[in-house]
Amino acid sequence: MPTPRYKRAVLKLSGEALKGESGYGVDWPTVRYVAGQVKELHALGVQLAVVVGGGNIWRGADAARAGMDRTTADYAGMLATVINALALQDALEKLGVVTRTQTALPITNVAEPFIHRRAVRHLEKERVVIFAAGTGNPYMTTDTAAALRAVEMGAQVLLMAKNGIDGVYDADPRKHPGAKKFDKISHIDALSRRLEVMDTTALSMCMDNGLPIVVFDLLDPQAAVKALTGEAIGTLIS
Repeated sequence: MPTPRYKRAVLKLSGEALKGESGYGVDWPTVRYVAGQVKELHALGVQLAVVVGGGNIWRGADAARAGMDRTTADYAGMLATVINALALQDALEKLGVVTRTQTALPITNVAEPFIHRRAVRHLEKERVVIFAAGTGNPYMTTDTAAALRAVEMGAQVLLMAKNGIDGVYDADPRKHPGAKKFDKISHIDALSRRLEVMDTTALSMCMDNGLPIVVFDLLDPQAAVKALTGEAIGTLIS
């Protein structure tokens, strides 16, 4: 087994990463693939938490643009992340990984409420913790939730798993084939260049707390392990 560089980490998964080739919802083979990736990271001996988005089911900003009240739309999006978290939890437990889901919105019939000390204790007991419902506040993305939870948990790195993009580029590589990839960049440069890594609130929080970010392609089956063991992969923001 390779030796992990980080003892505790938070993995950010987009909701889109769970829909696979389908246009909407949860694709079960993809969820099982993602669960397998998480299991590999957990097997390294890393204390691992996961923050999952909900964009495969609901996007609050899109609903707001269509005329829905933004606050209500964002709360609906938080519920979408809970669906994804439960799907991932089920897939992980079928692989033998003990998992706990905590939600920022109290939904006690299906998951624990987010309690900082309890979450830390789960990590210390080598359980994977899935954080759902974002921060529990409208107008806050799940990227911000990932940065916040990483800082709260005392994580040493935030792993940003992208769906088919292997790092940070100076332009969208899907639209601009000549886009330049950064192997390493500082938080402040990523902010000033307005690179589409994560929203500025999340990136600023990582910068203010000295939290490094590794951006990598989730579809590369070895990328996540390499990111945790300190190998050169994707883009390091530090």
